[in-house]
Amino acid sequence: MIPWEKLDTTRIPGTSSELRLMRRGKEFSIKLGNNELMNSRLSGSEAALATLAAKKIEKVAKPHVLIGGLGMGFTLRAALAALGNKAQIVVAELVPAVVSWARGPMAEIFGDSLDDSRVSIRETDVTEIIRSHRSKFDAILLDVDNGPEGLTREANDALYNAAGLRATHAALRPGGVLAIWSSGPNPAFAKRLRSAGFDVNEVNIRATGKGRGVRHVIWIATKA
Repeated sequence: MIPWEKLDTTRIPGTSSELRLMRRGKEFSIKLGNNELMNSRLSGSEAALATLAAKKIEKVAKPHVLIGGLGMGFTLRAALAALGNKAQIVVAELVPAVVSWARGPMAEIFGDSLDDSRVSIRETDVTEIIRSHRSKFDAILLDVDNGPEGLTREANDALYNAAGLRATHAALRPGGVLAIWSSGPNPAFAKRLRSAGFDVNEVNIRATGKGRGVRHVIWIATKA
């Protein structure tokens, strides 16, 4: 078996935690300690985050979408495929090295998605974009951390607590959708979504998207 090779490491801003970019042949992995945050062979649920949300806003002529977390670009590429030519997609990525990895070692995975005219990459905390806009977005897609139960950064709680969800609700246009990826279920979080004014649907998706792999959860929360 081909051994894993460490390509690079980087600190997560505001923490002492370190991300590692690993490669084994054509397979890539981003790890935090012993935890694998993402793997280039497991894209199903991250892609579904975009396709499920796009279905909800398919009647919007010029959708404006915010993606929190670039990762390995699965959600971005699925959004580009599902949305029309008039879409505008802002991707907020907190860790600058992740953007560098996308343009460097993982360039083949990303293809031309980062240079698509519909895409704008912002190296910033997605929370800042959400808080600074009202009624701006038709969809906000969050693949940040491991979901509401943060793993990489305590500050991510500001996205998922009651105040953070109210801010996201305000940043959406009427009928807008908030889609959130999670490694597992969280009944208390679903309740917070409803309390923030969302109609909520919880979808279970396999990691591979082909009926195999662990089950992940995607919340599709619509602004009434």
